[in-house]
Amino acid sequence: MTLKEESTKAPAIEVFAVHGVDPEVQAYAMAKYSRSALSMKESLREINEQKAEKFLNTFYFQYGHRSIADLAHVAMAIEKLSILAAITLVDEQRWDGQERSTRYQDFRKGGYYTPEFGGDREAQGWFQDTVDSLFRDYESLSEAISEYLVRLTPRPEEMKSEAYERTLRARAFDVTRYLLPLATNTSLGQIVNARTLEAQISRLLSDEHAEVQHLGEKLKEASREPAWNVNQAKFNELIEKLRQLDEGLAHEASELLLREVRVAPTLVKYAERNPYLVETRQELRQAAAELMRDAAIEPAPAVELLDGEPLEIEAATTLLYEHCHYPYRQVRERVEALSGAQREETIALGVRHRGRHDELPRAFAAGQGLRFDILMDIGGFRDLHRHRRCIQIGQEFTTAHGYDTPDEIIAAGQRDIYDAAMLRAGDAYRRLATKDPSGAGREGAPYVIPLAFRRRTLFKMDLAEAVYIAELRSKPEGHISYRRVAHAMYEEVAKRFPGLAGLFRVRDVKEAVDLLRR
Repeated sequence: MTLKEESTKAPAIEVFAVHGVDPEVQAYAMAKYSRSALSMKESLREINEQKAEKFLNTFYFQYGHRSIADLAHVAMAIEKLSILAAITLVDEQRWDGQERSTRYQDFRKGGYYTPEFGGDREAQGWFQDTVDSLFRDYESLSEAISEYLVRLTPRPEEMKSEAYERTLRARAFDVTRYLLPLATNTSLGQIVNARTLEAQISRLLSDEHAEVQHLGEKLKEASREPAWNVNQAKFNELIEKLRQLDEGLAHEASELLLREVRVAPTLVKYAERNPYLVETRQELRQAAAELMRDAAIEPAPAVELLDGEPLEIEAATTLLYEHCHYPYRQVRERVEALSGAQREETIALGVRHRGRHDELPRAFAAGQGLRFDILMDIGGFRDLHRHRRCIQIGQEFTTAHGYDTPDEIIAAGQRDIYDAAMLRAGDAYRRLATKDPSGAGREGAPYVIPLAFRRRTLFKMDLAEAVYIAELRSKPEGHISYRRVAHAMYEEVAKRFPGLAGLFRVRDVKEAVDLLRR
């Protein structure tokens, strides 16, 4: 073959998808590309579980080549966990998944989680009475808002009744989701790599909430125990048919088709409660309390684009911000008033207990050009929480910032019922939290907080992510809560950097919305 003929041939690239390989074996096979000239097919033919386990023990745990675990992806179903636990679970930057939607599902049917409150029956009684009342109001207001929307929006002749009712029902759930407490049960599915799973399990085991700790244990157990085989019933039927023909063939098929698969038994075996996370949280919480000295929470915009500052100021402020309920600007003013040595001591708290394999806390992910301090309802926050390309530093759940009231609640004449529900929930939260402020009360009280109450979160991002969030979340099909936040983000950037305003293709939240368009 001549050089000219060789140059005109199509490139000798081979591409094929891989199916039916255990996650850890797949990780081993992909990692071998850096250590062997074998093709993927050749590697997989020679690899077995024992070889994969030996390889991972050597290179992942002994040599610290942690990127190997990025190659093992695990799909998991997590069901009947509270919304509070779900928010904690998905708080990973390298996370993919879907959760039950408060827009399309009636959450009455799933029930709710009840904290133990250290066996305090009085506290449990307060809690259950409040949550039961919230669910009753959720049910009655869902009906009332649906009827209001039907009166407001007649069905077009060309629209089928089923689609019309389903669309307005979803709009009604968008409104009444504000009543759902954080105790409400939900379900979700996640697909993560094994490194993320390991860190996720350790983080959950280090959490303050008993339910979240139990969730971490269940994730670890599910990673090491046999996975559910979706085809098992069909395989059993096939094996029984083969047994009628040939017992040996049936046995061989059974060994192959019903083999137990454990998705990440090696890569998560050392995932444990992390003293670094626990001790650092306690010390930073105390430091934030000492710095702020019970100061009143100053008024701040719902969405504030923060000014630039030296990196050490940002690091110290962010470390403390996460462990209080004050606006970032108010915390920063206190941090700026400290001496350089005091700021260094604050920053040192973030790494004092850091172990050999511990990554720096997320608060050290600093230096982004755009930082928004956002105060919004918890329900709306759950939607913005899905944006993984930005850094999110969330404060604890509280009733200190008040709650949002949907316009539809007022228009439908349901404000008295709604406000009464919020006041009962807020009172229950305070009673539960103060009954045992350092123990079971502090741990269990947040579960009674409805999604209407506001939570403060720091969002750090680059320009491209700000444009993406503002464009996507300002669309009229979305929930009004995050639409307002997204549009305010655009307005803040446009005000600070008018030359960049033209990059944003946002929709004005003041425009009328077609309720039948989804």
